[in-house]
Amino acid sequence: MPELPEVETVVRSLRPQITGAVIRSASFRSKLVTRGEFSVVARALAGSTIQAVQRTGKHIFLILEHGFIHVHLGMTGKLLWNGVESPYTRAVLETDRGRLVYDDIRQFGRVNYYETMPKHLKALGQDALLMAFEDFFAGLRQHRVFIKALLLNQNVVSGVGNIYADEMLFQARIHPKARADRLSRPRALRLYNAMQEVLSRAIAHRGSSISDYVDSDGAQGEFQRLHLVYGKTGEPCTVCGRPVRRMVVAQRGTHYCPVCQRH
Repeated sequence: MPELPEVETVVRSLRPQITGAVIRSASFRSKLVTRGEFSVVARALAGSTIQAVQRTGKHIFLILEHGFIHVHLGMTGKLLWNGVESPYTRAVLETDRGRLVYDDIRQFGRVNYYETMPKHLKALGQDALLMAFEDFFAGLRQHRVFIKALLLNQNVVSGVGNIYADEMLFQARIHPKARADRLSRPRALRLYNAMQEVLSRAIAHRGSSISDYVDSDGAQGEFQRLHLVYGKTGEPCTVCGRPVRRMVVAQRGTHYCPVCQRH
């Protein structure tokens, strides 16, 4: 699933193209991706100007004069500027500058129009790159769960997913099953700094293309070449040389070094 760095890369590549564009028409093709009557949503969008393109966590917001379009890429979603329609195209915005195509093979993503912010989006935690350490630390102290599970909780920290949780825990030398509420302040600060650094470096390398992810121009990211533990099961740790292990935490495959990240 595209995480914060991938979504930020999509936003940065899309923003100069579509900010200020006027939506001439809109079409929707999947009840799983778009709620409501397609024709009603299309009429509401026609003639609207896209005033800004924003991101919170893994969520993209196309801000209009009245309301906004919310896009979540799910597992296999692609938001393509002047993209070619395919059998997997679920939504299309035709603007006075070009065409925005949303493709999604598995249809776990979302493209919806809202006049006001719905409850599930209001409940999102602070963006992982923007939250202050004190807020991050307070969130840890309030949850008696494994730290890996907390990092994946979008209502606590918005934007971190499986790839980057593994990478930042390794960099901070914290075991994925360490209790979040028991992390000392120094260890929590180490994890916070690792979160900021890993996410920023991933953005600088335009995200990780593991399977389906591409930016709005259809280009892949490069950060997957720099992963230290994610997907490295059995390979030697870059620090101690011991094999990287895989286990399941919070129902997600989790990669870690048993020596560098002692429990």
